[in-house]
Amino acid sequence: MHSHLTAHAATERTTSPTRATLHAVPQMPSEATKPTPSESEHLEYFEAQPTSTSSLPNPIPLMENLARCVLEVLAGARDLDQLSRWVADDVYRHLLKRVVLSARARQARGAPVGRPSFRIGNTITCEPADGVVEGVVIVHGKARTRAVAIRLEGLDKRWRASAINVL
Repeated sequence: MHSHLTAHAATERTTSPTRATLHAVPQMPSEATKPTPSESEHLEYFEAQPTSTSSLPNPIPLMENLARCVLEVLAGARDLDQLSRWVADDVYRHLLKRVVLSARARQARGAPVGRPSFRIGNTITCEPADGVVEGVVIVHGKARTRAVAIRLEGLDKRWRASAINVL
């Protein structure tokens, strides 16, 4: 019987602190421990904030520069990282795949990396929604004329490309 009491006392001792913490008396919140906004509100606050078209600069120069830079990146004359600030993450990943394919094609042909020669032609834009501009930049090269389709979205008071396609 003594062993039964000892085991019961040991069990009581190990569970007592747990019970004490479960039944602690709640204290009044002090100034330092006031409830804070939920984590989702914090994430929403720090996410990219849409910006109205009227609060942004003319998108045409950016579209023309992006078209020029994208063609230079695909030709191997410019580093893709130089565009990272101006493009969305999925656009960057898509361009990275195209860069790898272009490099493999150049290597298979034995073509050297060179700066492409072209001139920017017309740029046609439309605004499907406030803070969104879509456009096509016509690029005239030696051998052919290409079109670069770009979608810009106003985020955090600047334009950012959410889609770029070289046709």
